[in-house]
Amino acid sequence: MRCRRIPSKAAPLRRGCAAQVDVSFKGLDGSTGIAGILFRQPECEAAASRRPVIPALTPQILPGIFGGVAAGILLFISLRLSPAAIAGLQGQFTPPLYARVPYGGITEEVLLRWGLMTVLAWLAWRFVQGKRGAAGAGLVWLGIVASALRFGVGHLPVASYLVGSLTAVVVFFVVGVNAAFGLLFGWLYWRRGLESAMIAHALTHLVSYVATQVAGSAGAA
Repeated sequence: MRCRRIPSKAAPLRRGCAAQVDVSFKGLDGSTGIAGILFRQPECEAAASRRPVIPALTPQILPGIFGGVAAGILLFISLRLSPAAIAGLQGQFTPPLYARVPYGGITEEVLLRWGLMTVLAWLAWRFVQGKRGAAGAGLVWLGIVASALRFGVGHLPVASYLVGSLTAVVVFFVVGVNAAFGLLFGWLYWRRGLESAMIAHALTHLVSYVATQVAGSAGAA
């Protein structure tokens, strides 16, 4: 795996951001693939190379907004159609918006997409494709699907704590809904960049929250 080395005089932010991963990268054992598929962080790369950040971020904004608005609406609808065991919990455990937006948009995307998805795609390229040529789209999708499923499964402990017992319906709903969003965020990371996935994830929580508040106000009226 190849990471760009940042000069020691660079700021800590630049050193942390310059973790561009080329899935057809130079391996840890010295082997070299053919450049093809990039998992990118354009804004971070711009900051690391001392280029203007806004031009690098601009192409990611609209895809992130469109993805986040669509996902937020789908999250709002899915919660209205959730199993009775989950529907009855709404309002009992609702982390504040200021916690959900940065945790989902930053923490989960760094852990699940930038971290797990990248590693899985690299492992597939290394051991399945045998480091031959650029990583195929199928291997990237393998990383997207696997990390999305892990994202869905990661919500089960909280669901189990709140519901008390996990039925097949609850498991299918929790894993399925969250994995579907993970597929979207993973695709955005692959095709647009990590920041686009972050924007979409953060907006998913924001749009769902706004839709819930509007629906609640309309119902009360």
